[in-house]
Amino acid sequence: MRFLLRLIVNAIALYAAVQIVPGVHPQSGHWYAYLWLALIFGIVNALLRPLLKLLTCPLIILTLGLFTLVINAAMFAFAGWVGARFGVGFTVDGFWAALGGSIITSLVAVLLGLFVRDKDEDKDKRSGFRVIVKDD
Repeated sequence: MRFLLRLIVNAIALYAAVQIVPGVHPQSGHWYAYLWLALIFGIVNALLRPLLKLLTCPLIILTLGLFTLVINAAMFAFAGWVGARFGVGFTVDGFWAALGGSIITSLVAVLLGLFVRDKDEDKDKRSGFRVIVKDD
């Protein structure tokens, strides 16, 4: 259930980015295309992002973390390119469009994630370590 919720949240976030950011043009306007694109986006981020962060660690440290914005923009553009090979992606006109798309996607996903919480996730957060002090 958690996977499906995250997939829908990412699909809505990608839809918002495509609609808001000039320079990001969808290949297909169907709702299922955004679900497939969200799946591709998740796979690309899960597989490539850790490797890119490891390889660019000195740049991330040197720029105080700002280089992660460049990595996010690259992942956004790459996910669109991969999706376009399957007929469900989008084209990005340049770096600034990719950066804007990645920022909008992240913001919308975080905001929707606040409203769509899984009950198991809330339960996990409440079951942390507790210190009990007894008064003798």
